[in-house]
Amino acid sequence: MRYLDPAELEWAAAAIGRISAAFTARVVGQSRLQETLMIALLTGGHVLLESVPGLAKTTAAQTIAHAVGGTFHRIQCTPDLLPSDIVGTQVYNQQTGAFQTQLGPVHANFVLLDEINRSSAKTQSAMLEAMQERQTSIGDHSYPLPDPFLVLATQNPIEQEGTYPLPEAQMDRFMLKDVLDYPSPAEEAEVLRRIDSGIFTHHSEPVVGIADVKRLQGLVGRVYVDPAIVNYIVGIGYVTRHPVDYIDPELASYVQFGASPRASIAFTSAARARALIDGRNHVVPDDVKALVHRVLRHRVILGFEAVADDLPVERVIDAMVGGIRTP
Repeated sequence: MRYLDPAELEWAAAAIGRISAAFTARVVGQSRLQETLMIALLTGGHVLLESVPGLAKTTAAQTIAHAVGGTFHRIQCTPDLLPSDIVGTQVYNQQTGAFQTQLGPVHANFVLLDEINRSSAKTQSAMLEAMQERQTSIGDHSYPLPDPFLVLATQNPIEQEGTYPLPEAQMDRFMLKDVLDYPSPAEEAEVLRRIDSGIFTHHSEPVVGIADVKRLQGLVGRVYVDPAIVNYIVGIGYVTRHPVDYIDPELASYVQFGASPRASIAFTSAARARALIDGRNHVVPDDVKALVHRVLRHRVILGFEAVADDLPVERVIDAMVGGIRTP
């Protein structure tokens, strides 16, 4: 494999810089969210966002989609939402006497599933084929999804009445899970100033094209990952499955299930994207460390005792990562 040369790094830095500038022009703060969405864009991975309402999740998703000239569809998940409302259905045409296929809103470059945990398990399962195989099945035909295709799902952690927890198999399909915090007073004041200036009522032009996104994704695959980094990533996954040998036994007792090999795949792809965002053609251990919470918080499953003792999964993850040697 030919690794990235300086000219390719320079082009990638310019393209990523334009996308980042378009993001910061509309979204105040949320630097980690910006990095998460950029990683998803460069890798084609899916993202699960968790926060209270009003923290610019929808605005951030729309901004990224418009910045690259991609199509964007928002699906508001409710308990009565049906799978056909997402993937599409066949409609009978009386004039022709035949059924016609109408594709659903999932057929877009960027799909925002707002409050995904409010849809039923049957509806949630309709997304599995789209997220993994990048296609949908309607009747006896399969329809490929646009390329690139990203799912950005949100869920509200403070209201659990009338919600359906996501099954582990679907959680594992998300490359990253990010938890958003409230803005600082200065950032909130800047939001109010931008609203008064009318910036959110103006539609900006794309700063890059879909072809540029595909080229960036190709460059990510050529970022060098040293065998020592690969062993480090695999070691983190191994520790999540055998925590009793590496961390405090009391903490280890909270862990029910560790991360699947999809975690190692996510670590590798996301670390390569983070390196390219940082202007490097190689991955360093800090790239992996910066991603441990986002890659593992939805893959390390804790028992009900952790909820009773108010133990955050991030504390267990930090202990696991601290239990192995950094290359």
